[in-house]
Amino acid sequence: MDDLLQKTWNGERVSEAEALQLYSLPLETLGALAHRRRELAKAKAFDGRGNEIITYSIDRNINYTNVCNVYCKFCAFWRSEKAADAYVISHAEIDQKIEETLALGGTQILMQGGHHPKLTKQWYLDLLSHIRETFPSINVHGFSPSEFIHFQEVFDEPLEEIIRDFSAAGLGSIPGGGGEILVDRVRQKISPLKAMSDEWLEVMAIAHRQGLATTATMMFGHVETVEERIEHLERVRVQQDETKGFTAFIAWTFQSENTKLNAPTVGAHEYLRMQSLSRIYLDNIDNLQSSWVTQGREIGQIALRHGANDLGSIMIEENVVSKAGTVYCMDVADMQRLIKDLGYEPRQRDNWYALVDGVAA
Repeated sequence: MDDLLQKTWNGERVSEAEALQLYSLPLETLGALAHRRRELAKAKAFDGRGNEIITYSIDRNINYTNVCNVYCKFCAFWRSEKAADAYVISHAEIDQKIEETLALGGTQILMQGGHHPKLTKQWYLDLLSHIRETFPSINVHGFSPSEFIHFQEVFDEPLEEIIRDFSAAGLGSIPGGGGEILVDRVRQKISPLKAMSDEWLEVMAIAHRQGLATTATMMFGHVETVEERIEHLERVRVQQDETKGFTAFIAWTFQSENTKLNAPTVGAHEYLRMQSLSRIYLDNIDNLQSSWVTQGREIGQIALRHGANDLGSIMIEENVVSKAGTVYCMDVADMQRLIKDLGYEPRQRDNWYALVDGVAA
């Protein structure tokens, strides 16, 4: 184990078998190794001040519809078309949400929705064009890979064409939603009608080849094994080696309230353990976000000492995990205080991890 600890400290790549060994370390040791890897990854960022700065973003999570026909067992957000509270957002409603986001200094909307069976391709293109023409400074970080696989089936068009047309209409980047665990045994258990692992990765590969940045995610702590979590990390790392388009990795734990998935949930200790292991394993992704949305602000802050270099977004609006029981909220002042209390300089960033107010002074 001593050789593996030194190898990890030095920043060398670890194998899946070695990752499993590291997983069994005491959390304080694993966290220290992850913090070392974070320092190596960010040393040259922001004109050499990458290890003095913790970033955050201001954006709004807008769910354009809650109508969905894939019935994931871990989701409490979806509704059928006939449900009394089913909705599809209007242009006027989205305008109001973006105006509120801009008023708070926001630079981006994270726009995702259910797999609506009847919305047409032109509906999406009109929505993207409307946002770009009305709010040219706002980045649309939108539509998860699972949604694109759904679009492919509904529109009966190649993925390359759909992503290219969405990008031309105003899509700026793609979130890693729906990643869950990139192992088909797990996906068959929790979301059998949604994109499988190869499909999720194919969307990301196409987006990267077309110049669109994306993020990668992992939702863990349900029916998967530790070995399958590491397999998930391996698939993300291989994809990043090939296409280099992931700007960040975000992991969070399954939230069970109001869902149909009968699985025990994991707590903060396990979250910090996987956060740390993710930083060590994903040696080709510079940015790891802390998931305060599911863990609360205190654990979100501690995660910044377990490999994360970014506190995520203030999340002006969040509708999906909140339906499953999370109740945490935070404003910019809270974020800045949490970062300063650790001895770092808080700085707002955009989707590409550039500082919103320019390079670090």
